[in-house]
Amino acid sequence: VQLVESGGGSVQAGDSLRLSCTASGNSVSIIAMGWYRPAPGNQRELVASITMAGGEIYYADSVKGRFTISRDNAENTMYLQMNTLRPEATAVYYCHALTRLYLEVWGRGTRVTVSS
Repeated sequence: VQLVESGGGSVQAGDSLRLSCTASGNSVSIIAMGWYRPAPGNQRELVASITMAGGEIYYADSVKGRFTISRDNAENTMYLQMNTLRPEATAVYYCHALTRLYLEVWGRGTRVTVSS
C-alpha cells in the first residue's frame, strides 16, 4: 500500500483547506485511515480517523466542530475538510493507514501553514 497526500498550502486564519490521501497498491486491505500531525516530544498527534467499513470516526478535541473526515472507498481516497483554520494548525499532516494484518503505512506528508 502506498499513500499520497495533497491539498496542503498556505492560508489565513479563518480560511479552509481540504486534504486528500489516495491509497494505491493493495488498498482493499486497509481497515482504517487517519491524519496525524507532529506533537511535542517527537510524537504524532492523531487529528482524525475513520474506518473503511463502518465509517466510525474519531476527532481530536482541538479540531471537533471544525474538521470533517470522510472517505470515498471507490476512489480509495480519504479527505480532511479543515474549516476555520487557526495558526496552531500549522503543521505537516501525515496520512496513515492500518491494514487487516495491522501493518501501518504512512504518507510523506503535506504542509499546512496558517497565518494570523
